[in-house]
Amino acid sequence: MRPALESLLGTLDLEYIEENIFRGTNRNLGSKRVFGGQVLAQALVAAYRTLEIERVLHSLHAYFILPGDIEAPLVYDVDRIRDGGSFTTRRVRAIQHGAPIFNMSASFQRIETGKEHQTIRPDLPGPDGLTSEIEMIRAVEDRIPEHLRAPYTQDRPFEFRPVDPVDPFGPEERGPSHAIWFRAVDRLPDNPAVHQSLLAYASDHGLLLTALRPHSLSFIQPDLQLASLDHAMWFHHPFRADEWLLYVLDSPSASGGRGFTRGAVYQGNTLVASVAQEGLMRLREKR
Repeated sequence: MRPALESLLGTLDLEYIEENIFRGTNRNLGSKRVFGGQVLAQALVAAYRTLEIERVLHSLHAYFILPGDIEAPLVYDVDRIRDGGSFTTRRVRAIQHGAPIFNMSASFQRIETGKEHQTIRPDLPGPDGLTSEIEMIRAVEDRIPEHLRAPYTQDRPFEFRPVDPVDPFGPEERGPSHAIWFRAVDRLPDNPAVHQSLLAYASDHGLLLTALRPHSLSFIQPDLQLASLDHAMWFHHPFRADEWLLYVLDSPSASGGRGFTRGAVYQGNTLVASVAQEGLMRLREKR
C-alpha cells in the first residue's frame, strides 16, 4: 500500500484507552489546526468501535467547536445513546487540553430494503484526461510559501481531479458550483466502515472552497479566515472509496461571514452519499 494512504489508515486506527474512550494522532497538512475531515473520520471510527451488532452508518451530524491543535493528541469519548431493534445511535466528543473541540451524533441502521429513487448524475467529463490536483500544485510549488511547500506538495492518500479548477494565486469569479473526481490511491480492505470513514475524511475537501468561487477569493489569502463550523452526511448506498467517486458541489448561500455548501457523491450513476456544511469565510480587516 502506498505510504500516504497507509499513514492515513494508521491515523484512523485509534488507540483503545478504556471502554468508550479512544485516542488518535494527527496528520500535518500544512496548518497549525487539525484538518476537520480527520476529526470527523476518527470520531466515526470511535463510534463504530462501540457497535456490538452489525449495523451500517446512514447519517452523521457534527459541530466543530474549537480549532484542533495539531501538536496534541485527540481523545474521543463515545456515549452509547441507544441500541434499538433497527437503529443504533452514538454521540462522540473529541477532547483536547481538557475541553471539547468537536461533537458528533451518528445513527446506524440494520441493512434493509425499501422503495428507491434518486437524482440523475450530472453529465460531466470523466476522470480520464483531467489533471490531478497534486500535479497542478507541484507545477507552481515555487510560488507556495516555503513553510507550506513541503506539506502542500507531499503525496496524498486520495487522488483528486477537479473538473473546473481555479488558480489559487489568481482566482477568477466563477459560479458557486464545481465537481471533483476522487479515489484512494491504493486498494482498501473490504470493510464498509473503512470506506465510510475515508469518505467522511475526503468529504471535507473542497466544500467550503465552493463558496469562495463567486467572490474571487482564495484559501491562501492571509486576510481570509476559513473554518468548518458544522458537517452532515447521509449514506444511501454501499460504495468503494478506492474506485472513482464524483463529488458534485454547490453553494446556495453565503451570508454573515459564513458559506453554506452541499455535495452529492456518485459512484457510477448511483448517488451513494449526500453532504452539507456551513463554514466560516471571514475577511479580516487590514491594518
